[in-house]
Amino acid sequence: MSWTRKPLAALAVCVLLLAGSAGCGTDDAREGSASPTPVGKILEDRDQEGRPLREVGQEGAPGVGIEVQPDTAGGWGVRLTVRNFRFSPAGAAARAVAGRGLARLYVDGRPVARLRAPAHRLDARLVPRGTHRVTARLYADDGTVWAVDGKPVESTADITASEPGPGMTPDASSRRKARTQGADVGGRGSPGRAQGAS
Repeated sequence: MSWTRKPLAALAVCVLLLAGSAGCGTDDAREGSASPTPVGKILEDRDQEGRPLREVGQEGAPGVGIEVQPDTAGGWGVRLTVRNFRFSPAGAAARAVAGRGLARLYVDGRPVARLRAPAHRLDARLVPRGTHRVTARLYADDGTVWAVDGKPVESTADITASEPGPGMTPDASSRRKARTQGADVGGRGSPGRAQGAS
C-alpha cells in the first residue's frame, strides 16, 4: 500500500506546484497581459461619425452642460460644466476609464474641436450669420461615446450671429446672442436635464 501513496502524494505536490506557479508573478505583469475591467457596455448604436456608444448606468454617469457667450474679439466663448467627469491630458492611453475622456464640440453637427479642458474659444468664422446649434459631447479616451439610456451624454446651445447694421457699433452684445438649452436637450447624463426632455 505504501507504493500507491507515494505516487499519489508526489502527484498532489506536482499539481500544487503547477497551480501555484500559474498564479505567480507581479501585479505589473498581470496588468500588462490582462485587460482592465470593462467600463459600461458597448452598444450597436453609433454617433454621426460612426463611433460606438458606451452605455453606463445613470447613477454616477458623466454629465455635461454648455454655455456659449459672445466675446469681445468677435468670436464665442464656450464654457462646459461637467459632472462625474475629468478631462484626460493629451497623450492619455486609448482606453475607457470611468468618468474620463474628452469633449468634442460640434456646430450644426460638424465637428470643430476636441476639448481637454472646460473652456474654449470658438472662432467667428466657424459661426456665420444666422442661428446655429453648438453641441458638446463626452467621449472616453478610446473614442467611444459616453451614453446613458441609449443616448449620448451631450448638451446643446442655440446661438445667433448677426452683422452690425449701419451706424451700429460692432459691440459683441448688439451683434450676437446666445441661448443655452443644455438643460433641455442634453443626454440623460447632462447636469440639470429637465425630466421628460428628449
